[in-house]
Amino acid sequence: MRDEPNPALRWLRILGPGIIVGASDDDPSGIGTYAVAGASLGFSTLWTALITLPMMVAVQFIAAKIGIVSGLGLTSLLRRHYPRWLAVSLAFALVAANTVNAGADIGAIAAAINLLLPHVPIAALVIPVGVTLLLLLIVGSYRLIARTFKWLALALLAYVAAAFFAHPDWLAVLRGTFVPTIRFDASHLTTLVAILGTTISPYMIIWQARQEVEEDIAFGRRFLWQRRGTTPTELRYAAADVAVGMLLSNIVMYFIILTTAATLHASGNRHIETAADAAKALVPLAGRGAEALLAMGMIGAGALAVPILTGSAAYALAGAFNLKAGLAEQPSRAPQFYAAIAASTLVGMEINFVGIGAVAALFWSAVINGVLAPVLLAVMMLVANNHKIMGSDRNGPLLNLAGWATTGAMALAAAGLFVFWGK
Repeated sequence: MRDEPNPALRWLRILGPGIIVGASDDDPSGIGTYAVAGASLGFSTLWTALITLPMMVAVQFIAAKIGIVSGLGLTSLLRRHYPRWLAVSLAFALVAANTVNAGADIGAIAAAINLLLPHVPIAALVIPVGVTLLLLLIVGSYRLIARTFKWLALALLAYVAAAFFAHPDWLAVLRGTFVPTIRFDASHLTTLVAILGTTISPYMIIWQARQEVEEDIAFGRRFLWQRRGTTPTELRYAAADVAVGMLLSNIVMYFIILTTAATLHASGNRHIETAADAAKALVPLAGRGAEALLAMGMIGAGALAVPILTGSAAYALAGAFNLKAGLAEQPSRAPQFYAAIAASTLVGMEINFVGIGAVAALFWSAVINGVLAPVLLAVMMLVANNHKIMGSDRNGPLLNLAGWATTGAMALAAAGLFVFWGK
């Protein structure tokens, strides 16, 4: 940064793991969940974007700080400082959740390609999509995938423009944004848990902490003693990176809900089952090009997210079992790590052949994440306040308030889902 004379470019250099995590958060699972929320419930869930932004910033900054200060990923710290069963249990739970999520995202990418190539069946595209992403990750690198597909993900900003072209009832928009609506029935609570689960996802926490470690290793700090500790400046940069990434993610979230509410819900088309259904919300802006626009966005976002999902699952396992890990490592130097990525990808691909609709799979993967998230958040907060791990960089009162409040909100939403299920 000191070598960059241009102030704007200097600030862009601090944007790293937070921006990537923010972009991956609007993966096909997120797109599908937000589209279902807008189409089925109208503007009544817009308020969630306001409360999830500070929650996301707090959670992801705490995860980043853990990685920066300790020099280790979250499950590695659990293995070293807590009962081993805790690290192993969380690792396997995360593998299960991420595999379902990755499988749903692979299916969504295939469905998006089908919008561009309607004569090619979705089922015939699943295996080529999954294998291509896996080979890119093993033969190339995640940085290659990020550089290749991050610009396609920008197509999701079309939802922002489409919201204005749809001429929504702005009074209803304001009411839905600033007046929280919660109905105690299974449909509403399931959607609420899905929104929270896809917005504050367990894989993002694992990935954020570990990628801060990877950034240090990229700077040449290969040994743990070199990575331990931090400076106030480094933490400020991490906070800025996280804040920008989460803000962009939530803007996309808000306008997907708004656009689908203003178009699909308003017209009575309240059941989204395919990627083409979600594309209909973009018709006011793109006309017949709506499907192509959504397809590009879903392909880009999915290609960014799938490696993060399978990679964070592999990081969790590697940390729990003290295995060599790192996307910068050659497969020959970290064979178990890459084997875990391959297994998660392949099993995820198989999920697409069990007869679950693409949007339904995306939605329910978000619900699974919403149920797992409170447990992982509670563990993360314990680590962030552990003096042996964090030293003087333990959470302050404000971060603790935000972190525990987020944990409590996620737990209440998940508990409410089970209590009111079927009512």
